[in-house]
Amino acid sequence: MGPHLGGPVGIPAARQSWLVPVLVFTTVIAAIVSSLGAPLIPSISTALEVPLGTAQWSLTAALLTGAVSAPILGRLGDGPRRRETLIGALVAVTAGGVIAALAPTLALLVVGRALQGIGLGLVPLTIAAARDHLPPERAPGTIALLAVCAAAGSGAGYPISGLIADRAGVWAAFWFGAAFSGIALLCVVLVVPSSRARPPAGLDVLGATLLSAGLVALLLAIAQGDVWGWGSPLVIGLLVGALLVLTLWTVQQLRSRAPLVDLRLLRRPVVLTGDGCAVVLGIAMYMYISAVTAYVQTPRGAGYGFSATVVVAGLCLVPFSVLSIAASRALPRLTQAVGPRALLPIGCLVVASGGAFFALLHSALWQAFVMMGIVGVGFGLTFAAIPGIIVRAVPDSETGSAMGFYQVVRYIGFSLGSALTGSILAGYTRAGEHLPVEDGFRVVLWIAVTVCVVAAVLAWLLPGRAAAQGARGEELADRDAQLGSAGLIGLTRE
Repeated sequence: MGPHLGGPVGIPAARQSWLVPVLVFTTVIAAIVSSLGAPLIPSISTALEVPLGTAQWSLTAALLTGAVSAPILGRLGDGPRRRETLIGALVAVTAGGVIAALAPTLALLVVGRALQGIGLGLVPLTIAAARDHLPPERAPGTIALLAVCAAAGSGAGYPISGLIADRAGVWAAFWFGAAFSGIALLCVVLVVPSSRARPPAGLDVLGATLLSAGLVALLLAIAQGDVWGWGSPLVIGLLVGALLVLTLWTVQQLRSRAPLVDLRLLRRPVVLTGDGCAVVLGIAMYMYISAVTAYVQTPRGAGYGFSATVVVAGLCLVPFSVLSIAASRALPRLTQAVGPRALLPIGCLVVASGGAFFALLHSALWQAFVMMGIVGVGFGLTFAAIPGIIVRAVPDSETGSAMGFYQVVRYIGFSLGSALTGSILAGYTRAGEHLPVEDGFRVVLWIAVTVCVVAAVLAWLLPGRAAAQGARGEELADRDAQLGSAGLIGLTRE
């Protein structure tokens, strides 16, 4: 008699007992590695002797790669080669950690960080593996657990990477990421089963190439605009080139039978406005994170800052992560209290108020902690609510495509926010110096506040919320709230 088979695809019970721990470990490591960027930027600036705004590329590159890799990995993961895709992605993340740890120049560090950014697309793969390889009664709870681990892992990564960098140097943090990514790789090889029974999934190589080229040109123009001059031929050429390439990508996606992302969904006003809010809030989120972690680490001798260690800078982001998760779990009750129409605008204004608080009051370190806590509440509400609103506005058959596009635009917002922060700080850095003047941080914060107010207006104009909210029921809303802050709604449904 053969071994006992469990789960929908019939995998050995011994292997199945290890599947959930391995998926959880892989999800946590992917989240931690993806959070290595922001608190380490001042240390990278010092170690490589480059301006703070230029060092921002170590974060922007990872976010850009995440924006492109998320739909690619998701598409490959829906086919018969999910296990191979997981393994390949973890190989890239591990190699990226090694390259970053050994990098003698910023250019090589950016290459390593770009490879590590592929880890941002791993969570949907672990979700899909849990959905397909676990018994029906275990899959929903495991998926919710993975969603929480994705959010909590990012929060834990900030102080962990900060502690390692503070005690053993900034390069040790990248060795840490490489080592644990390698362990996750070994675990996946040994435990995660094949998905060869699934039908083949097409990959839009041309679409991925055009999207990558367009985003690289756009981000390069934004990040270097203040340095090269916004009216310089190079910056204008990059902006025009990005516009042309992204226009071509849009036409190609609309004509493709198996597009990288289904842009046709934007014909639905709810999807268009919800994704618009996600982009705008993503920009604000990484402007806040980048500005606060850099500001608190600035030596007091510069006339501002708190001379905080990398550990303290990472701890500043813990209130953001904790309160973001708490707010997302309270989403169903808050929706009943204020109504679905008001929830998103309130969340956006809460985020704006946090930025305004620190822009006005930044004379003590505790104010940075309070600011990030306020911002975390706002983002917990908005990033948990937007996916649910989108999902309830589309048929079940289009849920996966809608959430795939949401993932892409959210990461695009993240990378735009990081690039814009680097550009502003570079513009406020005097020639021959590494640190910007204090006004640069104020400008970053007030622009982010303005962006959040714009998002509040978009959220208020979002049509069809009330009708959509009641269509799926309170049970679905509660589960969506658990997954929403990680952007994982829709991955539990075919």
